[in-house]
Amino acid sequence: MNPTRLVLAALLLVAGARAGAADPADPADPADPADRGGSGLDRGQADRALTRLWGQRRAVLRTERAAELEAHSFTLTGKTLRWADRSFGPVPSNGSSLWISLHGGGGAPARVNDQQWTNQIGLYAPKEGIYLAPRAPTDNWNLWHEAHIDPLFDRLIEDYIVLRGVDPDRVYVMGYSAGGDGVWQLGPRMADRWAAAAMMAGHPNEASLLGLRNLPFAVFVGAGDSAYGRNRIVAERAAELDRLEQADPGGYVHLSRVYPGLGHWMNRLDAEALPWMAAHTRNPWPKKIVWFQDDVTHTRFYWLQVPADAAVVGRKIVAEVTGQTVKLTGDVPDRTVLRLSDELLDLDQTIRVLVDGREVFSGTVPRREQSVRGSLEERADPRSAATASLQLKL
Repeated sequence: MNPTRLVLAALLLVAGARAGAADPADPADPADPADRGGSGLDRGQADRALTRLWGQRRAVLRTERAAELEAHSFTLTGKTLRWADRSFGPVPSNGSSLWISLHGGGGAPARVNDQQWTNQIGLYAPKEGIYLAPRAPTDNWNLWHEAHIDPLFDRLIEDYIVLRGVDPDRVYVMGYSAGGDGVWQLGPRMADRWAAAAMMAGHPNEASLLGLRNLPFAVFVGAGDSAYGRNRIVAERAAELDRLEQADPGGYVHLSRVYPGLGHWMNRLDAEALPWMAAHTRNPWPKKIVWFQDDVTHTRFYWLQVPADAAVVGRKIVAEVTGQTVKLTGDVPDRTVLRLSDELLDLDQTIRVLVDGREVFSGTVPRREQSVRGSLEERADPRSAATASLQLKL
C-alpha cells in the first residue's frame, strides 16, 4: 500500500469513528475558511475536508440504510434486490473485502432461478471477506445485465462500505453461467467499482472488452462447453485480451483457463479465481482510462464525467495523464468534467489539458470542499472522491 493511501486510510478510520458519535452538523467543525477564497484549499486542508465530509455522509447513510441491510433487501426504481451473505476470516485493519457472486439460470421459472441462487450461496469461499450472493430481480434471460442492475449494485456496494466497513478498493465480482454473462457486461461498464472480476462459463453477447483496461479479468470455461458456442467464444475473447494487453503495456491484466475434458460444470476448478482476484486491489486513480459506452451508459467513469445527454452508446474516450498533462482523445463532449485529486497529479502545479491534440486549458485547479461533497453525494466511496474539478469548454 502506498504512503498516500496509508495516511488516507487512517484519516477515514478516524472519520468512521466520529460518524458513529458526532452530529453531522457539528458547529464546532465548520467548513475550512480557506475554501471561501479564490485560492482554494491546500492539500492538508483538502484531506481534512474529506475526512470530515465522509464522516458526515457516512453518518447519514448509516441511519438511512440500516434497515435495508438488516433485511438483506431493498427496492430501487421499481426493482427489488435480495441477497444472502457469509463472512470469512478475520477482518483486516483496512476493512473487509466484498465478493459479489452472481447465480446462473435466467429465462426460466422463478423456482429454477431460486435454486440457482441457493447453489451460488455455497459455491465459493474466499479466505477473507464478505461473500455475497444476490438473487436477480427478474427471471429474464439477461437477468444480470439489464439496465437496473448497475444502480442496484452501486447502492449495494455503498451499503457494505458504510455499514459493514468494506474496503472500497477490494470489491470483487464473479458469476457462473448466466451470472458469467453478467460479469462480461458489468465488468467493463462498472470497472471503476471493482478490484477484479471473474467470469465462469458465461457468454459475452455483444459486450466490449475495452473498458477492462484497468480491471484484472479472469475467464474460465470447460473445453466441452459448446452450448451457445461458449467454449469457442471464451477462447476468442481470451485471445482478444492477449492482443489488448500486448498493445497497451500495463493494461488489460487477465487470466484465462479452458479446462480440457470438462463441460459446463468445471468441478470447482474455477475456484482458482479467488486467490488470483484477492491479489489485486482497485486503483481509483489510474493514469490511463479507456471508457467505452456500452448498451447501458454511465455519466461517470474513474476520474471522468460527462453530461447525461452525452452518455451515448458506442462513444469512446481515451484519457491519459503524463506528468501534469491530461490528454483526451475520441468522443470528448463539451462540458466534460475532470474529477481531480493529488493522487492523480499535483494540484499545486499548472495542469495542461489537450483534447485531440488541441490545448483547451492551462492553469491551476483549486481544491474545493464542494468538489469533495459532490463526489461523496454521488457515490459513497471516499477513495474515489475528487478534491477538485475542471469542466472543459470545447
